Amino acid sequence: MLHPSYTDLMAVVNADVEQGEAPVINSRYSIVMATAKRARQLIAKEGYALIDDSEGKKPLSIAVEELGEGKIHILGEEE
Repeated sequence: MLHPSYTDLMAVVNADVEQGEAPVINSRYSIVMATAKRARQLIAKEGYALIDDSEGKKPLSIAVEELGEGKIHILGEEE
């Protein structure tokens, strides 16, 4: 089971969206694509362990943690 859940991740990503605006993320697919893209960014750098507590963790796990903690932000298409 994925912790945090997809709905939790979507809530974190869309937290800054004002009422009446379209959400940045509105599907599980978008969350998967965003975390996969971040994991590829981490892999592209030699020392991808950017979180202090990331010793032995895989890039995808790090990306999910970063997203869940609000350390990274997903920009909409127009941004």
